[in-house]
Amino acid sequence: MDRRKFIQSSSLSLLALSLARTSGASSFSAGNTGKKITVGAHVWVYAATQAGYDVSPILGQIFSDVSYAGFDGVETMEHPLRSAVYTKQIGELIDQYKIKLIGSSYGADIWNKDKQNEIYEDVDRIFTNMALVGGRTFGVSVGEPAGRKKTEAEFDSQAELLKKLITLGSKKGIVLNLHNHTAEVADNMYDLRGTLKRMPDVKLGPDLNWLLRAGIDPISFLKEFRKQIVFMHLRDQLKDGKWPESMGEGNVDFKQIAAVINEINFEGDAIIELAHENGFVRTRPLKESLKMSRDFMRSTMGI
Repeated sequence: MDRRKFIQSSSLSLLALSLARTSGASSFSAGNTGKKITVGAHVWVYAATQAGYDVSPILGQIFSDVSYAGFDGVETMEHPLRSAVYTKQIGELIDQYKIKLIGSSYGADIWNKDKQNEIYEDVDRIFTNMALVGGRTFGVSVGEPAGRKKTEAEFDSQAELLKKLITLGSKKGIVLNLHNHTAEVADNMYDLRGTLKRMPDVKLGPDLNWLLRAGIDPISFLKEFRKQIVFMHLRDQLKDGKWPESMGEGNVDFKQIAAVINEINFEGDAIIELAHENGFVRTRPLKESLKMSRDFMRSTMGI
């Protein structure tokens, strides 16, 4: 999945204002929610500068930075888990830094029947390697046809493959969740609802910021799908719709999100996925932005 395409094409939603921080916006008080939530960091902000978005050559830097920042673990992208060599390195880094590989995100044209065998074999290889190093989550972006919506037949193919991948993962202790960028939830969640029509109980791993950018209220989404949300990505946003350098420097009301997480009894994984606009110039090392983000989650969300 080419995330840069989404970065370039996403419109700035007016819903950004609905989550702007205001005094008294939420009755939630910072502090431990009592839920067991694993807090991790996604590698996208590193992948964005790598050829083919492949973080394999910089795994050591990523694990070092994420450990320094105080996270429980790393969510990678799929590239290193296709390789026995890099999977072995991940295992060594887990031992060295005492943090987990939480799992991997994954993007493919799940809807395309002609690619089903290729995708299944690819995921099987990734699952085999991921299981060796304790990874247990797999966030899938289902892809989209160019310039049009999916047909009913394509939704059928998509659901067919997703069911096979869920079964494959369950054999290795890996839970698949449906991840979203904007495409999956645009047009009143046309794509996602097409999947839910065929798989009403499928596990969900929403990216709350991409929901926002697609015009979907993240709070309403969390409440509507509370029973099947097992994973989420978190990212801050400024009033103008752009991304700040780290969490806590934008205008999203994360106390409100924390209150809803508590309300729906969420006990999954909460993953910070920092992202920066094209041409953004950082003012600090990434590890410091990650640490600021992790500290912000503790103080503001209580997790």
